[in-house]
Amino acid sequence: MNRKAKALLVAVLIAVVGMAFRVSWNALRDVARAIGADGTAATLYPFVVDGLMALALVATLVLTDPADKRFALRVLAAYTLASLVLNYVHGLVPELHSRSVDWGRLADWDPANWALVLLATSLPVGSIYFGSDLVAKVLHHRPTLPTDAEKTDQTMLNRSMPDLVESAPEPPALVAEPPLIEPVAVDLPHPTGEPAGSAPVEVVAAESVRPVRATGRVPEVARSARPTRTAEELLNEARSATGDWPDSDLTAERIRKAVRTSAEKARTLRDTLRAERAAGGETAAA
Repeated sequence: MNRKAKALLVAVLIAVVGMAFRVSWNALRDVARAIGADGTAATLYPFVVDGLMALALVATLVLTDPADKRFALRVLAAYTLASLVLNYVHGLVPELHSRSVDWGRLADWDPANWALVLLATSLPVGSIYFGSDLVAKVLHHRPTLPTDAEKTDQTMLNRSMPDLVESAPEPPALVAEPPLIEPVAVDLPHPTGEPAGSAPVEVVAAESVRPVRATGRVPEVARSARPTRTAEELLNEARSATGDWPDSDLTAERIRKAVRTSAEKARTLRDTLRAERAAGGETAAA
């Protein structure tokens, strides 16, 4: 519904309410005169009853606390029912229209008359009490602010699809896989008696599973004190360490622990040392 249609609807509603108030005002004025009100009081009496109904309706729309809203609805219902009863009595008693009714007489049956007079005279006092309470509740009302989660949800709902597409975060950059390390051929010295044209032994470096992040320069204290050994130096250390070992103890695991090297190099050293011992045994037999 556009703004012009809403304005027209509100104008029609105000006109209908104004005409309804004029009809009710006539009945309530005659009832007020019947219970002893003077001309000015009788003219203002309808504003006391129907005016509090309008105030209770506004308070119901403004207040958000469940208890306050329930109180405003009860006041609205009570004064609506009271106005309906007094308008009904005004229609049943024709003497109220011509001002010929006795003072304080709204019904022929005495208990009903007492109840109606009590109702009509208590409405102004109730308007003072309930009206002041409703005004105080409206003035002290603090609207509840939405939480951060509600604000975020409402903001996402209000944003259009192009905005969501433009503000979408960029996907993370793919990390390039490290290149595979090619195997490196290491020429170890040949044992005595082995042909010189034998194929060199290949030592394959371990493949890196994930890239290693740079953590900065390693302190001097944390660096290893053992220098990098060549293949010749590694073989000499293995010969010295295993010189008195029997052939049964000449395994790759024991050699690796003795010279502190990798498992791959330890197997290479084991094969070399076994070949040397085999060649030395054949020479001694010859």
